[in-house]
Amino acid sequence: MATPAYLRIRTELEQRIRSGALLPGSKLPTEAELREQYSVSRATAQRVLTELAQAGLVERHRRRGTFVAEGARQENLLRLVNPALQGPEIPGRHAVDSAAVIPARDADVEMPGVDGDAPVTQLRRLKFDVDDNPIAVELSAVPFSLAPRLLDEDLAHLTVHDYFSRNGVPAAKSRVYVDPVLLDDDTASRLHLTPGGAVIRLRRLTWLTDGKLAEAMWHIIRPDLVEFFIEHSVLSTQER
Repeated sequence: MATPAYLRIRTELEQRIRSGALLPGSKLPTEAELREQYSVSRATAQRVLTELAQAGLVERHRRRGTFVAEGARQENLLRLVNPALQGPEIPGRHAVDSAAVIPARDADVEMPGVDGDAPVTQLRRLKFDVDDNPIAVELSAVPFSLAPRLLDEDLAHLTVHDYFSRNGVPAAKSRVYVDPVLLDDDTASRLHLTPGGAVIRLRRLTWLTDGKLAEAMWHIIRPDLVEFFIEHSVLSTQER
């Protein structure tokens, strides 16, 4: 079934907001402009802007229009398992903290089914919100045999699922675990928080079609700067 028009347009605008292409305060197209640009109905254009507002990404003002929200700090957890996602998952600046090929046993993330001596590409990134506050630490590990040229990518803005798609890596499914953890000294320092504090760690495993591990990663995101939610669209009919 083809992707509904409203979902395709909403996803495109959301990616532009989260990548920083549309900065806080930027004005979005009006309903009339969306109708003309995408050749959709008024109801579809209205739904796009309404759902972006419900997600906290934009603010709608009568007579003035729709604007990118300051901060845009709500995160849909389902995005972490979306294989079609492109671009960074958190708006604002991204920075590579470390990137290297190391043994799997030293990857700082559980890699079930991967031999401890097997080489993996480990990538640790720091993420900042639109006010340049450190908002998240992300660590990802990918078996080197699956992505031998991973370190040649634009690592600051890399999305691993998108890399797999572009390079023919047959990723089949992802699962996200929600773990309560205590902040270690290194992560606390990176996030400007006190060590030992309780936080939520979002841990994702992705598997190939043959059942082997494709990626293991985790996010630790400052809970005082992000509000998490889960959104899933249930469609009874296809909207054009």
